Amino acid sequence: MENNSKKKKYNSSGIEINKVYTADDLKSKERSLPGEYPFTRGIYPNMYRGRLWTMRQYAGYATAEESNRRYRYLLEKGQTGLSVAFDLPTQIGYNSDHPLAVGEVGKTGVAIDSIEDMEKLFDGIPLDKVSTSMTINSTAAILLAMYVVTAEHQGVEISSLSGTVQNDMLKEYIARGTYIFPPEPSLRLVVDIFEYCRDNIPKYNSISISGYHIREAGATAVQEVAFTLSNAICYIEAALKRGMDIDSFASRLSFFFNAHNNLFEEVAKFRAARRIYAKIMKEKFKAKNEKSMMLRFHTQTGGSTLTAQQPMVNIPRVTLQALSAVLGGTQSLHTNSYDEAFSLPTEESATLALRTQQAIAYESGVPDTADPLAGSYYIEWLTDKIEEKVWSYLDRIGTMGGALKAVESGFYSDEIHKAAYDYQKGIETGEIKVIGVNCFQVEGKPKEKMLKVDDAVREREIQKLDNLYSSRDNKHYKTVLESLRKAARKDDNLMYPIIECVRAKATIGEICDVLREEWGEYRGE
Repeated sequence: MENNSKKKKYNSSGIEINKVYTADDLKSKERSLPGEYPFTRGIYPNMYRGRLWTMRQYAGYATAEESNRRYRYLLEKGQTGLSVAFDLPTQIGYNSDHPLAVGEVGKTGVAIDSIEDMEKLFDGIPLDKVSTSMTINSTAAILLAMYVVTAEHQGVEISSLSGTVQNDMLKEYIARGTYIFPPEPSLRLVVDIFEYCRDNIPKYNSISISGYHIREAGATAVQEVAFTLSNAICYIEAALKRGMDIDSFASRLSFFFNAHNNLFEEVAKFRAARRIYAKIMKEKFKAKNEKSMMLRFHTQTGGSTLTAQQPMVNIPRVTLQALSAVLGGTQSLHTNSYDEAFSLPTEESATLALRTQQAIAYESGVPDTADPLAGSYYIEWLTDKIEEKVWSYLDRIGTMGGALKAVESGFYSDEIHKAAYDYQKGIETGEIKVIGVNCFQVEGKPKEKMLKVDDAVREREIQKLDNLYSSRDNKHYKTVLESLRKAARKDDNLMYPIIECVRAKATIGEICDVLREEWGEYRGE
């Protein structure tokens, strides 16, 4: 049997892990309680004893009608918030009838072309009672406008809406790629949403600053936190430049993190992220309101950790990842389904993923006390170590001129590519073990039950668009699109003319085309 006792051990961030830890290893003297600055142990004094995290399963596929049925199903099974996945054409501002949409309509999420689709998506779901998260970035202003108009049509006061719009453009240039416009006008739209939410829907989170996709692209846990927080600094500075007071919007900034397999590294990562953010808000931005210093975050288990080999092993993987998020103090959680290495989840697998959260919530005892791993020599040491490495990255990015400069220079992508290469090399050499991939392999049978989206979905969406084009007041829609064009040439907040375009039944593609013509498109490297 191989003797591992003398081998050095490292986590994903290259931090060497000792065989044992004692009080002598602890440097930090910070011993705050949960709910106290700098919120290392959680943002609320009693954490989940007061209220469980929101169980928010990410879902959406095919048409608005089909996705609506899935949402109703998940709510009936005990889900406590909605999380909308949009298809690729919707994400990059093309109608379903656009030539570039061929083969993509309804595949990675739901197809939304107009206000009519949005109303069908939430048919029978009272928006004043259900919290909705929308994972959308380049077209975030348009989808938020559609959500607001849908609420109006339901007779709901928009000030009562709660939820989150992702609205995180910087990570699109860094890791994900669903950008449309160049960085500067994209940043303008981000801040327009900040202002609109502050003034009209104060309970809605105006951004979800995402480390999730940065981690999925291959970043380490330390890079995930560092790059996410550097992006947050950029957004905050843009809002302050607009003239917004820090405490008028900072309490509605939220975050989105990944949870991978190394349970203790992930818990320490979440604790360190809270502490660093609190210090940034208090010391750098001089926030006075403690709510402005609280890092509130959603967690999703790691999609890139799922394997097609022995897919049932994804169930314990997701369980460990979800457990790390809860032990780390998340505010909401999505658990991936075991079959997502093959396809969109079936109803059966989505239910099992939700049941995983419910088992942790109601059977594990983990929520009974706040920050249950606090005081562990290992956890406290690792929290300090991750914080130290994150600050080092933040200092480097600061000397470059901030997140935008780091994007333009390729710094982020270079660092992520190196980390991804090292991880893949570790798998190929066997240094990193992945069950079913490079160890404990078995002959697998093809998965039989998979959710497949029929290509005929596009034809149905095109028919809906044809009906829309022929039934709307085309003179009025052209007038409001022209008003949007004029506003884009000035410094106006664009949320208001976009809402008027949505009310006039302008489509997502038509609205984006106006802005493409005014601002151009970002092509990347």
